[in-house]
Amino acid sequence: MTSSAQILVTLASRPQRRIGAAIMIIDSHLPASSDRGEKIFRLSTVLARHNAEAVRLTSAASLAWLLDGARTAIPTGGPPVFSARVDRDGTVVVRAPKNEAFRLAEEELSACRIDVVDWHAPFDEVAGDEIAESRIDIELRAARAQLLPVERDRYRTLGQDAATAMTQALLTARPAHSEHALAAAVASAMYERAIEPAVVLVAGESRSGVQHPLPTAAPLGRRAMAVATARRHGLHLSLSRWVGVGGTAPDAAIYEVEADAWEASRPGRRLGDVLTDIGISYARNGMDPDGASGWRLHHQGGPTGYAGRDPKATPSSADIVVNGGAFAWNPWVPGAKVEDTVVIDGGHVDILSTDPAWPTIAVRGRHRPAMLDLS
Repeated sequence: MTSSAQILVTLASRPQRRIGAAIMIIDSHLPASSDRGEKIFRLSTVLARHNAEAVRLTSAASLAWLLDGARTAIPTGGPPVFSARVDRDGTVVVRAPKNEAFRLAEEELSACRIDVVDWHAPFDEVAGDEIAESRIDIELRAARAQLLPVERDRYRTLGQDAATAMTQALLTARPAHSEHALAAAVASAMYERAIEPAVVLVAGESRSGVQHPLPTAAPLGRRAMAVATARRHGLHLSLSRWVGVGGTAPDAAIYEVEADAWEASRPGRRLGDVLTDIGISYARNGMDPDGASGWRLHHQGGPTGYAGRDPKATPSSADIVVNGGAFAWNPWVPGAKVEDTVVIDGGHVDILSTDPAWPTIAVRGRHRPAMLDLS
């Protein structure tokens, strides 16, 4: 039986509730991380440039970034279930529906007021004195791009855990197993480490030419690729790994393209120009003989962080590379792909998604993932 003392403790620990003029208001009690002030300063600077009093944040990337990695959605990858107003003076007020508000206050959101609306009422409408996030999306991406110390520590731990999870899962792979079975092993290993598998792709031997191989019932065969995007504290970390039983390892030239992508990701450069350099690398390394394949067959990735690609690099991308930003480039041709998440600053490439147990090859002085041979 639950004691009255236990009930009182439980009630006292719940967020405070008070009635406003038209809506219920509750307060989150989780402490904000030490980097909240710097993020508010970056947002305030953007608002000042636009002579705006406040911004209405509605994207998962911006909300998770500002609110210490809060989980923003219910379906994985779905739209956020709340929005946030951020004033130039740093005030943060979340708007959330009744069926989400208490959970958010108790488990997800830190140091903010929550205005609670009916579950069927809109929660992302932009008020007259607010600027919509979509109007300043490039500037917000730039504000998110340079990782702060707390974020880098979280990212490094996520990278180690995600890489270890991939190793654990792929060690179980056998040629007769289905792609579905390997995808399940990857997802399970991620969840065991408190990681959300935002993306899990698997290509068996018969599907190595598929760019985004959603898992099927096809057998893995002698050679298979697993791809995952791992998410924790709002941060996304992508990695790809190959496993085989006497199979052929991926073409070594793909690693050279990746190394060129990292070299091209220099602060101050336009993202579209970085992609141009990557295309040149395909040709220089013999992977684009006719000039019509290479990077044109599949996207190459780009900056990452609070979105899987923030943004995905295209020829017209105007975003500027920021020092201390995270990248997940994924050079690909049929049957060959390499991908890890890195932070690049001061010309140094810090590879986050590494597991010492995974076999490697040396590429320009760096350890890159080789194929795991299960023979």
